[in-house]
This record gives sequence, C-alpha cells and structure tokens, in this order.
Amino acid sequence: MRLRTPAARHHAELEAPRPPILGIETPDDPARWAAEHREELRSLVRNHGAVLVRGLELCDAAGAEAVFHQLGTLMVEREGFAARRRYADGVYSSSKWPPNQAMCLHHELSYSLQVPELLLFACLVAPYIGGATPLADSQPVLASLPRDLVEHFERAGWLLIRNYREDVGTTVSEAFGTDDRNAVERYCRDNDIRFEWGPGGALRTWQRRSAIVRHPVTGGRCWFNQAAFLNAWTMDPEVREYLVDVYGKDALPFDTCFGDGEPIGADQVRVINEAFEANATREPWHTGDLMIVDNIRTAHGRDPFEGEREMVVALANAVSVTAAP
Repeated sequence: MRLRTPAARHHAELEAPRPPILGIETPDDPARWAAEHREELRSLVRNHGAVLVRGLELCDAAGAEAVFHQLGTLMVEREGFAARRRYADGVYSSSKWPPNQAMCLHHELSYSLQVPELLLFACLVAPYIGGATPLADSQPVLASLPRDLVEHFERAGWLLIRNYREDVGTTVSEAFGTDDRNAVERYCRDNDIRFEWGPGGALRTWQRRSAIVRHPVTGGRCWFNQAAFLNAWTMDPEVREYLVDVYGKDALPFDTCFGDGEPIGADQVRVINEAFEANATREPWHTGDLMIVDNIRTAHGRDPFEGEREMVVALANAVSVTAAP
C-alpha cells in the first residue's frame, strides 16, 4: 500500500512485514531537506513508530550528523551496554556486536532515568548479506505476552545487574565517560543505581526499573525494557558457559531478573524474544538510508550479517517515562 504524504513527489510505502519506507528524490542538501520536512517525518513516526527514508544518499558521518541535528536534540550516551566509536558529541557507530550473532530486539537505554525518545540511524555501507535492523511495535508485543508474566513485571519491574571490568564487557570509563570514582558514584546516586566497588577498579551495579511504561506523547501502555535482551539466557550458549566458567554466574557483564529478585527463567526469556520476533518488520539496508525510530513505542535489533556494515547512530530528545498502571 502506498500512502501519499504532504511533500510533492514523496511517498511512503506501507507493506507488512516491512517498516514504512519514504522514497524521495535525492536532494542537493540532505540536512536542509531534513529541516524542511521535519514535521512530515515526525508525523510518520508518530503514526507508524518508525520510518525509513530512502534517497538521501548519506555517505559519511559528517553528513549524517548534519541531518541528525535537524531531527532532534542529540544525547551523550551513558551506561551503554557495548562499546561504540564516537564521531562527534552525540554521534556514534553502532554497538560492537559479533556480526554472526543476532542482537535481540530491545528498547535503547530503557534502564536509564533519561531515555531517548528517538533513535536515528544512517547506513553508510550496507552489508551484502543480512544486517537488517528489525523493528517491533511494543504495544502488540505486550498484548501477546502471557498475562501472568506481564502481571509479575507490572508488580515488580525488572532489575539490571552489571559488572564493569577492564578485561571483558564494558569498562567504567566507556559506560560513564570517566574513570573518576567520585564522578561515577555521583552519577549512580543521581540515577538511582546501587553500586559496589571490587578489586582492581571493578564495579558492580544494580538498577530497578519499570517494565511497562506510558508513552509520553500518546499515553499508550508500552512494553519498554531490556529484561530479555540483557539476560544471561539470551547470550550465545558457548559465550555464556565460558563467562560463567571463568568469572562465575554472579559476575557476568550483565544479567537481569524480576525487580523482586526472582530469576527470569530461560523459558520466559524465550517467550519474550519470540513475541518480539512474531511482531517484527525488517527491510534490508541500502547504502545512504536514514531511519528514524520512536524508541519508546518501537523495539529494534540487528540481524547477523556478512561483509562490511557501517552505521552512524544518534540518540535524541531525552525524556523521562513513568510506569503504566
């Protein structure tokens, strides 16, 4: 189905299981085009949860950054779960993740008190096999989950436990932007994160968050968390077994449980990830594409891929979310 938009010669294609795709004639100045069509793009994102813009022909990080600044107020990432390359303030590479492993669908920084309203992606180099960014609307995901599981998360929320160290996972300086203990401790206290220092500067943290929130614009109930994605059962089995053998079950780079401390079982993690995948849409990346995602309504992931894949990303428009009764 093709949806006409207010912009002449532009059209948005809506065809399941693909995300909305806005095809445009390549402009002379992509940043100016983004500024002129900001409201049209925001309308598509409000109505559909995301939009992929094809035709901007973004070719480098500086061009992507210029477009990003026209679409939102960029955030400096804190507490990232994987390392990124920084191109400029608020402009990063995609998270480092093994190309042969899928990155399960999730909502970015759902464990933070200030979360990005929008995610911005620019594809500078598309892989020749795989590498799509699947998307899933969190409201049908929520509706499809077992009622008893949802009720437990409503009552207890979810708890993220992280271990920061130099030899595996994310380091303190990568996650917090500093290795100054006093600054890290202030950040943790300001953001309701319990912490404990270990030998050699290792840091262990606990943060309890709501699993179901109200969308700040629509008021809709959204499944908004990383309880399955950052759970040990979602890790590649060989990687999990190795890390447990070397560091112990309580010292994994990250793990999750219900907010009351009850473990989230492997079957429950599987049910959540299957609900995401059952509601997922995906479109292969083309070099030059831009995608705008409502981070609170729409989960995203990454398919395995072969070949070079170069993405530039930004987190935009920091907001606070509240638990949905």
